[in-house]
Amino acid sequence: MSQNETPLYTALLQHAKRNPVQFHIPGHKKGKGMDADFRNFIGENALSIDLINIAPLDDLHQPKGIIKQAQDLAAEAFGADHTFFSVQGTSGAIMTMVMTVCGPGDKIIVPRNVHKSVMSAIVFSGAVPIFINPEIDKDLGISHGITVDAVEKSLREHSDAKGLLVINPTYFGISADLQKIVEVAHSHQIPVLVDEAHGVHIHFHEDLPMSAMQAGADMAATSVHKLGGSLTGSSILNVKTGLVSANRVQAILSMLTTTSTSYILLASLDTARRQLATVGREMIDEAINLAGYIREAVNEIPYLYCVGREILESEAAFSYDPTKLIISIKELNITGYDVEKWLREKHNIEVELSDLYNILCLITPGDTKTEADLLIAALRDLADEFKEMAAEHEKIEVLLPDTPPLALSPREAFYAETEVVPIEESVGKISAEFIMVYPPGIPIFIPGELITEDNINYIRKNIEAGLPVQGPEDPEIKHLRIIKND
Repeated sequence: MSQNETPLYTALLQHAKRNPVQFHIPGHKKGKGMDADFRNFIGENALSIDLINIAPLDDLHQPKGIIKQAQDLAAEAFGADHTFFSVQGTSGAIMTMVMTVCGPGDKIIVPRNVHKSVMSAIVFSGAVPIFINPEIDKDLGISHGITVDAVEKSLREHSDAKGLLVINPTYFGISADLQKIVEVAHSHQIPVLVDEAHGVHIHFHEDLPMSAMQAGADMAATSVHKLGGSLTGSSILNVKTGLVSANRVQAILSMLTTTSTSYILLASLDTARRQLATVGREMIDEAINLAGYIREAVNEIPYLYCVGREILESEAAFSYDPTKLIISIKELNITGYDVEKWLREKHNIEVELSDLYNILCLITPGDTKTEADLLIAALRDLADEFKEMAAEHEKIEVLLPDTPPLALSPREAFYAETEVVPIEESVGKISAEFIMVYPPGIPIFIPGELITEDNINYIRKNIEAGLPVQGPEDPEIKHLRIIKND
C-alpha cells in the first residue's frame, strides 16, 4: 500500500456513507440520542464515525483488517517491524513497554527524571528501578539526558537488568547519544525502551535528533497527538523484534486498553501518519525556521534568554529539537508561573509549561508567523512591564530537587501498610505516594523513596509559586502518606 492511503479512515467514511441501522453501542446512535448542544457543536461527521469494533471495522485487540493495514503502514513510515496504535495515550504505551520486559523483582534501568507512567508501570509489574541520575542544567534548572558512561557503569553493575529505558528527547527537547546507548545496551543483550512522547516528528527531519527506530532501539512509545497532528490521547508503540516479542507486546497492550476503543482517535492516527510520511519534512522544516525566527527575536529582548545550539556543550545534551522554545525568565525576578498567568491574562496566550525559572513554548506545523509575532510582542511587553523588578534582582540561585534514596521497591511501598502525617513530620520517612509537578510529570518523590527536607522545601517553593504540584491524596499537600512503622 502507498503512504498516501488511509485504510482505516477511508473504511470509516465508507461505513458512515452506507448509514447502516445501528443496534449496537455507542448509545447516542450517530448523535441522535445525545444532548443537542453538544451534538451541534461536535457535528454530524464526527459522530458518524464514533463507532465500535463491529466486524467490518476490525478490532484493535486482534487486528486483521483495516486496523492492521493502518498499523503496517505506520510501521513502514517509522522504520519499525511492528507498530501498535494506542488510545490510552503514550502513558499506556510506556506501561506496555515496561510490563513487556519486566516481572516481579526484575531490574530495569531508568533515568530518575522519567514520567510518572514509567513509575506506575514499575509498581504494576513489581519491577525494581535502578536509577541513573540525568545531567542537570544548573543555569536553567532542568534535567537533560543520561550519558553513555553512566549507562555503561549501570550495565556493568546490573548485568541482570531486563531493560534500559531512555527519554528521547526530553520534555525540553534535549537528546542524549541514543545510538551509542543502544549499542552499549545491545552488547549486553539488554533491550532499549524509549519514551519518545515528545519526538514523533524527529523521525521525519534530518536536522532533528535521531529517532528511536533510527537508533536501533527495541521499543518506542511515541505521542502522535503531541506534535504529529492526531487527536489528544492517540499514540503509537513502535517495535523492532529480536530482543522483544511483538506477540507479547500485543498481549500486554490489550490488557491495558479499553475494549471500547475510539475509532475517531484511531482514524486520526491513520491520517496523521499519512501527513507525516508524505509532507512531514516540508511542514517540520517550516516549523524549525519559524522557531528560529522567534528565538532570534526573543534573544534581543532584555532580561529574556531563549536557548539555542549552545546548550549542546555537555555529553548528556548530544542534540536538541529547536522547535522547543525554552525561554528563561529568571532575570525578571518573577517565576515562570507568574509569566504563564500574565501571558494568559494580558495577551490571551497559553504556553506548554512553566516552572520556577522558565516557560516552554512549542512550535509545530500548526503555527504561523502571525502567532509568532503575537508571542514576540507579548514577551517584549512582559520585559517592559517587569524591568524595574529585574533591575533590583540579585543573582538567583537555582533550586533543584534531590534524588532521594530508594528504601523499598515502589510496589512494596505502594501496597504496604501506611499512615498519613503532616508534611513537616514526614522527613526521614518513606513515601507511599507520588509527588510531582505536572507538567512535566517527573516525580519529586515516588513510593519507596526516603523523604528529605530539601525536597519538602522544593515542593513548598513550587506550591508558593502557584505551580501544579500533584500526586498526594491531600489536594492541599499539607499531609503526606508514608509507610507505617518503617
